[in-house]
Amino acid sequence: MPHRVPRPARTPRPSRLPVPLPGNPLLATPLLAGALLLAAGCAAPAGGSADRATAAPARELSAAELRAAAVTDAELGPGFTVTVIAPGHGETGPDGGRETADRPVCQPLLDAVAPAAGPAKAARASASPAPVSAVPYAETDLSVALAADPSGSLYGGLLGYRGDRAARLQAELEGLFGPCAEFASTAPPPPADRSRGVTRTGHRLSRNDTPTPEGADAATGFTLTNESGAVVLAQRAVLARVGPALVVFSTVGVGAEPAPAPDERVVRRQVAKLRAAQKG
Repeated sequence: MPHRVPRPARTPRPSRLPVPLPGNPLLATPLLAGALLLAAGCAAPAGGSADRATAAPARELSAAELRAAAVTDAELGPGFTVTVIAPGHGETGPDGGRETADRPVCQPLLDAVAPAAGPAKAARASASPAPVSAVPYAETDLSVALAADPSGSLYGGLLGYRGDRAARLQAELEGLFGPCAEFASTAPPPPADRSRGVTRTGHRLSRNDTPTPEGADAATGFTLTNESGAVVLAQRAVLARVGPALVVFSTVGVGAEPAPAPDERVVRRQVAKLRAAQKG
């Protein structure tokens, strides 16, 4: 859980898609940004997710290998511009931005779509009693701009997990559509402006039926709103599980403008490249 994307008018990272949550890319894009992910393949059941067995075992990639597995401009073709975000991008202080859910059970959702800037920082901040830690051992964030459709630009994240944690985390996220249909979160002010105080944000979560991309083990699609100001931001995300890793891609909609579905070509190629790296 393809979090790794991507507050009153936060904007996902230039891109975890364009705006920034302090450290929460997905929920930041022009107020929100990636991560979180889906493409061709069997359609998911009405529940919105599908699992499929994979013949070849998938290995855990090192941080460098995960970064190398990020899709590139050349692989996507003309009209796409991919920017890999440097580790720790947007991190401006010891508590620079981790968004905390008012219900512990909903924390994995925020962490999966917009992990804290950098695994080490996330580990220090992770005091959440959530059943499964959403903190990855390695993370690569990227943004994908579409020249022909700027509103469809994506923020993405490749998140590496140990053992079966990716599968457990996705299973946990699948169970949040009921208890986290509506919840709130708080985030500290940016270090540069402590006078702003804590930001409280209201969220609404809904499932989007999503096909599982070829090469992925499962996929979950959802829309998460950010209602911290007068303008409502909606982030539409796809989270695909590829072996021990999660791929997350998201887009953002502002006000009455709906967030478009993440471009299937981008999701499909990213899943295929990550799967190939895991088999190598």
